[in-house]
Amino acid sequence: MEVITALDYKMTDDTAVTVGKFDGIHKGHDLLTEKLLQQEKTGLKSLLFTFDVSPRIRLAKDNTKQLITNKERMNLLEKQGISYMVQCPFEEIMSYEPEEFVKLLVNQFRMKYLVCGTDFHFGKMGKGDIFLLQKLSKKYDFRLEVVEKLKQDNRDISSTYVREEISKGNVSVANELLGYHYFIWGTVVHGRHLGTKIGIPTINLIPPENKLLPKNGVYVTLVEMEHKTYHGVTNVGTKPTVDGTGVVGVETHILDFEQDVYEKKVCVYFLEHLRDEIRFESVEELKNQMSKDKKKALLYFNKEN
Repeated sequence: MEVITALDYKMTDDTAVTVGKFDGIHKGHDLLTEKLLQQEKTGLKSLLFTFDVSPRIRLAKDNTKQLITNKERMNLLEKQGISYMVQCPFEEIMSYEPEEFVKLLVNQFRMKYLVCGTDFHFGKMGKGDIFLLQKLSKKYDFRLEVVEKLKQDNRDISSTYVREEISKGNVSVANELLGYHYFIWGTVVHGRHLGTKIGIPTINLIPPENKLLPKNGVYVTLVEMEHKTYHGVTNVGTKPTVDGTGVVGVETHILDFEQDVYEKKVCVYFLEHLRDEIRFESVEELKNQMSKDKKKALLYFNKEN
């Protein structure tokens, strides 16, 4: 996949295009990218046009955490087989009138086909909609396909829906909406080594600052490291029993694993919420609960197998 970050790029291929924030790459987004990939069979190259920062964050100064980082989004789209991704600096595009934006897609990026959802809005202040697109498709000679939103439990699948479920700790529901396991990338760092001392060693991750974490609690997880996958149980939270800093971190016990992995890159995938984070009166109580959490995780994976 070729990543384009400048609007003066001159495309040489005719393209099939979709436009949006693409925060999370959920099943609704997958429907759009599948449409693009179908157009590749007709000779068009798939092109996803998105932004370096969410318009909501830029315009409303909203500090909402992201479901995926820009780098994670690139990796997911590349795996799907998208040919081009335009990661446009939002500052450069925010003042474009709707028709001006469509002209950019047609002239610079050789758009011959555009697919979008029924609620798609574009251009300055979101003034453009699918009814304007229908007129502009005739004027600028591109095919327009408008698709209905996918639903789950009588609700549109959206990044907002996914974010709500993750914030509640409902990672299994969020995974159904996403079509994959919600994940956090990070580098293993040194912690207090308490887990090692009590016989349940853990790895500590510092997640990206703008990454949305599940609700504080304990989760069944998968841990991917150096192209291998392991079973784990993960605590998201401030570790109130042993740490008074209030800093939220991600701490994982990898089942049946005792190697030194400091400084290694690790991806933790969230499968199921086990319990909320709580403060224990002693380290011994914490150890007993961690042992119970470990047993529950083992039962979960045995059940899966």
